[in-house]
Amino acid sequence: MPQHDYIELHQKRFGKRLDTEERARKKAARQPHEIAEKAQNLKGLKAKMFNKERFKEKALMKKQMLAHEEKDIEVNVEDVKDGAVPTYLLDREQQQQSKVLTNMLKQKRQEKAGKWDVPIAKVKQMSEGEMFQVIESGKRKQKSWKRRINKVCFVPETFTRKPPKFERYIRPTGLRFKKANVTHPELKTTFSLPLLGVKKNPQSALYTTLGVITKGTVVEVNVSELGLVTQTGKVIWSKYAQVTNNPELDGCINATLLV
Repeated sequence: MPQHDYIELHQKRFGKRLDTEERARKKAARQPHEIAEKAQNLKGLKAKMFNKERFKEKALMKKQMLAHEEKDIEVNVEDVKDGAVPTYLLDREQQQQSKVLTNMLKQKRQEKAGKWDVPIAKVKQMSEGEMFQVIESGKRKQKSWKRRINKVCFVPETFTRKPPKFERYIRPTGLRFKKANVTHPELKTTFSLPLLGVKKNPQSALYTTLGVITKGTVVEVNVSELGLVTQTGKVIWSKYAQVTNNPELDGCINATLLV
């Protein structure tokens, strides 16, 4: 299939056929007959799928027709008592309350959004050649589908390697880390905390799933040792922290806790 606007470009350069409008009109006129023929002749799963789509289209059409219809409503005008409030003003107090609630929710969301501002907002993009090393495999070393990760990575304790024949991404044991030096920004102290997982790697979603840790990666750490408690009195077991150094160069993971 063509990937660019070749048809539109040709039409701009040389114009359209003289009977383009007529052909389009005839095609539109033929469409209902073609749909009817399909509906009569389709069988099995194809018929089910076709009928489902047709049902959706018809339901949407009915909704649109109802929306455009103007209904004539007869209103009986009776004697109006003194101090009577019209119907459109009855729910005004409730509307004000709901407005206050929505404003509160918006404010909370804004606070939360500001709360999770990360120390390193932008990171330098890494090339695939820098991240992976191609490993040639096979009897004559002609296959090159395996990759060895050159960066620090996290692997859970329950992780079991696949057989070498089927393992695509190789994570060397020497580059697997279990702990990180996490600095609390408010307490101004650093703790060595165990890693629980990789939440987000800004380089790629693939690196997140592989557990690769680079500068700017958001990791989950176990903070049960710090004794942090929520407002309701529950113990906080884990928190997110952002990596602030290049672990593969320094030999350790330094991170800042996202409070």
